[in-house]
Amino acid sequence: MQTVLFTSTIFGPIHSRRLGTSLGVNLMPADGKVCSFDCLYCEAGFNAQGPGKKGIPPREEVARLLEEKLQSMRADNLPLDVITFSGNGEPTLHPDFNGVVDDTLRLRDKYYPDAKVSVLSNATRLRSPQVVEGLRKVDNNILKLDSAIDSTVQLIDRPVGRDYSVADVIEGMKQFDGQCIVQTMILRGEHDGKVIDNTTDEEIEALLRAYKEIAPREVMLYSIDRKTPAEHLVKVEREELERIAERLRSEGIEVLVS
Repeated sequence: MQTVLFTSTIFGPIHSRRLGTSLGVNLMPADGKVCSFDCLYCEAGFNAQGPGKKGIPPREEVARLLEEKLQSMRADNLPLDVITFSGNGEPTLHPDFNGVVDDTLRLRDKYYPDAKVSVLSNATRLRSPQVVEGLRKVDNNILKLDSAIDSTVQLIDRPVGRDYSVADVIEGMKQFDGQCIVQTMILRGEHDGKVIDNTTDEEIEALLRAYKEIAPREVMLYSIDRKTPAEHLVKVEREELERIAERLRSEGIEVLVS
């Protein structure tokens, strides 16, 4: 079984194809996975591997480790474009997510004031006022919407629990008044005998309607770049991603393909 991708709370810096030189912050366990999605393509593996034994790092520990890393990078005169909340699950599940954001912004301002702070979220926690408050503060509030059709989300992202709906997520995203980026994984394949494909005309038109309603700052389209836990997924090549992007751009949507 493919297992956790990140074995520490602070990792990198790494080169992100979407964000540049990125220092990662993993708010989930360093030896397990905790997520409100169980995506077929997740680089950190399936949720079935369990949450591990180390637990979610406390706010104070995250701040201490982040400051140690930023101090070291600054001393070595290393570049940094962005501090990114990502890792072994959904960062907004951290019980003190809003406070961690405050600490991160303070440390960013102290050591790398020109760097951005980004959060990669699956948008399942937008009913929480504290989570929304935290997301409003960051430079890049990047929210996932892989399909605007509920049945396709159930196939690709496999939300944990029964209360996920695309309509609710769209409403949650709208409260940011355009101060968000929507990230969409485009892919094809098969899993457990079911066809996976969010490139069809029906899918793209549904996404277009959703993007128009959300009115995000930008839409990020991307496809598989690394090994996935589901074995029969197919990368959509850049040429096709650009064709999809052009369809969206023709309707006034700002699109980045990566």
